[in-house]
Amino acid sequence: MTGNKKKFAKTEQKKNKMSQTFTGGKKKYKKDMGKLNKNKTASFKSQKQVKDPAAQAQEISPDILTGRNAVREVLKNDRPINKLLVAENAHGGSIQEIIGLARQKKVIVHTVSQNKINELGGTSHNQGILAYTPPVDYALLEDVLEDIKQKKETPFFLILDEIEDPHNLGAVLRTADAAGVHAVIIPKRRSCPLSSTVAKVSAGAIEYVPVIRVNNIAQTLIELKEAGFWIAGADASAETFYYDANFKGALAIVIGSEGKGIGQLVRQSCDFLVKIPMYGKINSLNASNAAAILMYEALKQRML
Repeated sequence: MTGNKKKFAKTEQKKNKMSQTFTGGKKKYKKDMGKLNKNKTASFKSQKQVKDPAAQAQEISPDILTGRNAVREVLKNDRPINKLLVAENAHGGSIQEIIGLARQKKVIVHTVSQNKINELGGTSHNQGILAYTPPVDYALLEDVLEDIKQKKETPFFLILDEIEDPHNLGAVLRTADAAGVHAVIIPKRRSCPLSSTVAKVSAGAIEYVPVIRVNNIAQTLIELKEAGFWIAGADASAETFYYDANFKGALAIVIGSEGKGIGQLVRQSCDFLVKIPMYGKINSLNASNAAAILMYEALKQRML
C-alpha cells in the first residue's frame, strides 16, 4: 500500500510538471503571437503612410515640367525656363538637341543624378530631363522702357542683387506694386527666380509688376545710366541717410542680400549709396523690409 502511494505521488508530480510546461508554452505562444501581430500592425501603418506615386505626383510644384518633347517645345517656342536639370545617364540625340537649345537661349543647365530628377518630378517617367518654368513670363528691359516712355512717366526700377529667398521676392513685388515701381530686375544666377511660392507671397502683384531677368547686374546698370537713370545702392557703410538723398527723376534702387549686401562691382557702379538708420543690436533688415522703406521714400518724394 505504501509503495502504491509513492507511485501515485510521483505520477502526480509528473502531471504537475507537464501542466506547468504546457502553461508556460501557452504563455510563450501568446507572447510571440502578440509580437507578431504588433509587427504586422506597425508594418501596415508604415505602408499606409507611404503615398503612391500618383498621389505624390499631384503634390509636385506647378513650376516643374518633365519629358523631352515637352521641354523641347517650350524652348522652341521661346517660353522662359528658370533652370534645366539633365540626368547624368541620359543619352540620345534629343538630349543633345535640348541642351543645345537651352545654351543658345542662355538657360542654366545642371547635370544631376536620375534619382534626383525622379524625386523632384514625382515619377520615374521623365526621360531624364526636368525644367523649372516661371508662373509668368519675364519682361524685357527695352519693352518696359518703351512702355514707360509711351505713358510719359518718370521711370522707377528696383534691382535685387542675389536675393535668394522666394518669400523676400514675393514680398518685394507686393510692395513694388503699391509704391508704383515700373519693374523689378533680378540676375539669372545666385538669385531666386519667379515661382509659385513667389506668386503666392506677392498676393497677385506678380501679374502687375514686370520682372526683368538679366545675365549681369553691373552691365545692366551701365545700360540704365545710358538711358538717363540715377542708381542708388542700399549699403550699411554709406554716409548718407536715405531720407537725405534725392530720389526724384529716373531712379533705380539696388538692394543686396541680407548677409553680403550688394556686390562690390555693383556697388562701384552705383551713382550714390544710402543707408537706413539702425539703433538696435541687429545690424541689418530683412531685404524686403529695407526695400519697402526705400521704395516709399521715393514715392513720397515724387508725390510732393
